Amino acid sequence: MAGFTRDKVQTARRRGHSNRPIAEINVTPFVDVTLVLLIIFMVAAPLLTVGVSIDLPKTFILPVTDNIFTLTTFGESHGPALGGIIDGCPAGVSIDLSEVQLELNRRKPGQSKITTQRKETDQIEFLSGLFEGKTLGTPIAFQILNSDQKSKDYTHIKDSYRPSHADYTYAVKYGTRDYRGGGRSSARETIARVAAGAVAKQILKQLGVYAHAYVSGIGGLQMAPFTNNIDFSRIDDTIVRCPDKLMADKMIAHIDSIRLSGDTVGGVITGVALNVPAGIGAPVFDKLHADLAKAMMSINAVKGFEYGGGFEMCTRKGSEVNDIFVSEDNLVSTKTNYSGGIQGGISNGETIYFRVAFKPVATIMRDQLSIDNKGEEVLIKGKGRHDPCVVPRAVAIVEAMTAMVILDHYLRNKSTKV
Repeated sequence: MAGFTRDKVQTARRRGHSNRPIAEINVTPFVDVTLVLLIIFMVAAPLLTVGVSIDLPKTFILPVTDNIFTLTTFGESHGPALGGIIDGCPAGVSIDLSEVQLELNRRKPGQSKITTQRKETDQIEFLSGLFEGKTLGTPIAFQILNSDQKSKDYTHIKDSYRPSHADYTYAVKYGTRDYRGGGRSSARETIARVAAGAVAKQILKQLGVYAHAYVSGIGGLQMAPFTNNIDFSRIDDTIVRCPDKLMADKMIAHIDSIRLSGDTVGGVITGVALNVPAGIGAPVFDKLHADLAKAMMSINAVKGFEYGGGFEMCTRKGSEVNDIFVSEDNLVSTKTNYSGGIQGGISNGETIYFRVAFKPVATIMRDQLSIDNKGEEVLIKGKGRHDPCVVPRAVAIVEAMTAMVILDHYLRNKSTKV
C-alpha cells in the first residue's frame, strides 16, 4: 500500500502538477467573425459598380398656404394722410400711375349730388417699390393726403355713441377712439384698398383677367340677375354706376329723394371676374369663394355676400341647378353657371360672379336717441357730410378687393404643381 501511494505522488509530480493558467488562445470566434465579414464584402463589392433600382416615395411641391399679394393700410378719416404698403408684388410689371389715379377718382367723395360733399383731391404719391414705371419686387408704399377735414362737425359726439356705428365697440375694445369722422372705422380707409387694387387690376389685365363691379340694386329697385350680356363699358356712364340706363335713372331719383328727406338707403353691388383660369383656389380653408367673401365682408357697411345661384338655389332641386359639363374643341365648360365659376373652392374656368349687400349709412340727418359713455341718454343730431348711399362709390372698392384676391390666388397657385 505504501509503495503504491508513493508511486501516485511521484507520477503526479512528473505530470507537472502546478496552479499556473494554461496560455492557449481560442481562435474560433475570430475565424467566425472574419468569415462573416468576408461574406459581407463579397456581397457588397459588386454594388459599388452596379446600381440597384429602389422604389422611393414620390415627392411633390407643397402649395403655398399663406397670402402672397398682401396689403397693409394706415391712417384715419381726419388724420394727415392715409396709405398702404403692398407686399408680394412681382418684379418687372409695368404700372400706369394714371390708371391708378383714375380708380381713386371713381371712389373719391364729392363726385356727384348722390355722394358726400366732402372735397378731396385724393392724389396718390408712391414712395417706394416702383422705378421707371415698373415694379421692383420690393414693398410698394404709397400715401394720400387729407385736405378737407372738418373735425368740428364731430365734437358733439366725442362722448356719445351713434346708433349702428363703431363708436361703442371701438371704445370697449381699445379704451379710446378717434371720434373725428369715425377715425379708423371710417370708410375713408378703403382708399388704400382701391389704390392697391388698381395695381392688382393692371397685373391681371396683362394676364387677360378682368375684375368688374356694378350697382345692381338700390333699395327696392333691383336689376335682373347677372348674365354674360352685361355691357361693362357702360358702368361709369351714370353717377350711380348701373349699366342699365333706365334702371340707373330710377336709382338716382330714389337716392336723391332719400337724401332730401334726411335719410339713407342701401343697395347691392354685383362683382364679376372674367377669364379666371380653372384651378385657382384651394379645397379647404382657403376656398376661393371664402376668400372673396372675407374680402367683401371686410368693406364698411357690407352685410351680406352670395355667389353664383346663392340663396335662391336653396329653393330649387339638384336636377335644376347642377351645371352639366361639356367639351368642345378640347375646352371644358358648363352649360349653366349656377356655381358662379367656383366648385369645391376652386375656379372652374367659367365667369365668377357674386353679390354684395350694403346696409344704409348709419349717419342720418335726423335726431336719434342714444347714450353717452356714462350710460346716460342723449340726443344725437345728424351733422357733417355723409353719403346718402355708399353703393355708387363702393363699386371701385369691390373691384379692388376682387382683383387682389384673384391675383393672390393666382400667385399662390404657381407653387401647386410643376
